[in-house]
Amino acid sequence: MVPEYNTHIGLIKVKASLLGLLLFLIIGCKSSKNIAAEDLLIDMPVKTIIARHYKNKLDFNTISGKIKIDYSEGSSTQSVGVSFRMKKDQAIWISAPLGVIKAYITPERVSFYNKLQNEYFDGDYSYFNEILGFDIDFYKIQNLLTGEALFDLRDLKFNAQANGKYYELTPKKSSEILKSLFFVEPENYKLARQQLSQPVEKRLLDIHYKNYLKHGNRVLPHQVGIMAIESMQRTFIEITYKNIEFDRELNFPYRIPRGYDEILVK
Repeated sequence: MVPEYNTHIGLIKVKASLLGLLLFLIIGCKSSKNIAAEDLLIDMPVKTIIARHYKNKLDFNTISGKIKIDYSEGSSTQSVGVSFRMKKDQAIWISAPLGVIKAYITPERVSFYNKLQNEYFDGDYSYFNEILGFDIDFYKIQNLLTGEALFDLRDLKFNAQANGKYYELTPKKSSEILKSLFFVEPENYKLARQQLSQPVEKRLLDIHYKNYLKHGNRVLPHQVGIMAIESMQRTFIEITYKNIEFDRELNFPYRIPRGYDEILVK
């Protein structure tokens, strides 16, 4: 079990869901155009859909701005705004108001601290991989936040069909251990939705990208909605980007204060 602790925004139960943990801790676009999916889809080979998804992958060096996080679990709901910085393939950094909570995530480690409780966590991804039953890493978190597929779609063979406003991709060989489903919107070939499930373990991760906005020649989701189910426990997270800027020179100030107690996981 992961220890429970309080913050100034209320009681947060840290559960055995990586995204429920990470996205609460690590998580108005300046845009004039809201991009909507087309009502009619053109029949297209699945290889073309996947190729266009990767051709339109977000090209950036850094992203910075604000993120509003709405979090709901059972009867507990919280909402908080944090500063957000990301350097492609290297670092994700967040800071809550007054630096009460800070997090710093790299390809090697996950680290955060809580000033109000004098606690910190600093470790690799192995614990979270064991809990989820599949490998999660920095790059999957980066993809989730930018509207890319968690797994490389080019590594699997898919069937494709038009489903409403989106292309639905389902693996030709379905695993009983881990099932996946992807919906691609036809305007930019970004993900409208991606879903991973482990039926035997009664786990589900369902990610919705509610709309995409243009920032110059770049396309970024404006809102990311996440539902994580563990047995009968449901966690809902909504991330809203605000005041986003690209390719600024950034620093990532982070140091765990001395004397804090380490959050241990078993």
